Amino acid sequence: MKKIDSSRSFFVVLDNIRSLENVGAIFRTAEALKINKLYLGGYSGVNQFGELHPKLQKSALGAQNLVPFEIFKQTGRLVEKLKKEGVKIVCLENNIRGTKSILEFKPVFPLALIVGHETRGISKDILKKADVILEIPMFGRKESFNVATAFGIAGFEINKHRI
Repeated sequence: MKKIDSSRSFFVVLDNIRSLENVGAIFRTAEALKINKLYLGGYSGVNQFGELHPKLQKSALGAQNLVPFEIFKQTGRLVEKLKKEGVKIVCLENNIRGTKSILEFKPVFPLALIVGHETRGISKDILKKADVILEIPMFGRKESFNVATAFGIAGFEINKHRI
C-alpha cells in the first residue's frame, strides 16, 4: 500500500449536489483516496434539518463514518474561509472557457477540489474565487461525466502528487 504524504492536505467541497447516491459514492471514493476532509456545501447530502441524510448510507457503505466531514450551508463562505487559511481552490468544471486539463495540472497543497451540481455545475460566484478551473478531457461524444465519476478521476490524478 502506498503512503500518503500527510503534509499534502487534500480537501473536497461538494457544491449543492442533489443526488444522495452521488454524495454517498463520493464519500466512498474520498475514503479510498484518504481525503483529509469532505465539506458538504449547500444541500449536498443533508436532510431538511441540516444533518447528514440517512439515505446516503446505502451508497456510502459506511464511508461516512470514516471520512471527516463538515456541513456548510453556504459554500461561498466556506471557500473564503479556506482561502484565508492558505488552501488553493481548484474547481472541476467542463464546457467553460479558461479551464486547464487535469492531465497537465501540477497541484499545490493544501488544496480543496470543488465539484458541483449534476446539471448546473459549480455556481459562478464560486468559480470566480477559484485559483484554477480544471476539466477532464472528453474523447467520446458525451459532454460530461457523472459528478461522482468525475471526482474519482480528478481525485486520483491529484492524489498522484501526494504519494
